[in-house]
Amino acid sequence: MYRIILMVVRLFYKVPYYLIRIWWLGTRKNFDLEKNYAFIKKVTKAANRAGRVTIESYGVENIPKENGFIFFPNHQGMFDALVFLESCPVPFSVVYKKEVSNVILLKQVFRALHAIAIDREDIKQSLQVINQMTEEVKQGRNFLIFPEGTRSRMGNQLLPFKGGTFKSAVRAKCPIVPCALIDSYKPFDEKSIAPVTVKLIYLPPICYEEYKQLKTPEIADIVKTKIEEAIRRYS
Repeated sequence: MYRIILMVVRLFYKVPYYLIRIWWLGTRKNFDLEKNYAFIKKVTKAANRAGRVTIESYGVENIPKENGFIFFPNHQGMFDALVFLESCPVPFSVVYKKEVSNVILLKQVFRALHAIAIDREDIKQSLQVINQMTEEVKQGRNFLIFPEGTRSRMGNQLLPFKGGTFKSAVRAKCPIVPCALIDSYKPFDEKSIAPVTVKLIYLPPICYEEYKQLKTPEIADIVKTKIEEAIRRYS
């Protein structure tokens, strides 16, 4: 919370413009993901600088050259999305918990990216989200979904990965991109405004041919293991 206040205070003269612009991008009938993403990326970089947060990215070359893939990172908190928005060079959308649907700025950003809210307590709605994401990935959109389902609240330790989150990848037959976040909980969860560095490691994608014979819980375990190894390596 302290760092969010710092971001707002240091950008106070720009915040109204940023909010209005992002809101407007989310209401436009002529949706242009690349333009929306470019502006949100610009705002994210400004916010991170104002909040004294440095993002270190590794393995950017592992991001598939062709669109139509899914990022599967560990989940540490609300700052996770800001790490990807600053770091990732290609547009993507997000599957997010409905609980954060009313968080100011996140709500406007998600709408501008045509992100999808998921209610994990509603099986029918969750299946609809999986089906929608599958179709959009087939059409060439990129997505980010957190396979833990909720943030771990244990620093850089991971919760079990849910096999169901990988159903869209299996159905879309798309590349799975494991991603490791390190110290992403610190900017918003710690009561400090001291400079902090957050790391994001894009791991080599897992192509459909490599996982097509596996069940989704098996895929989940493989991705989780790769992320845990990357966290140990880069910490």
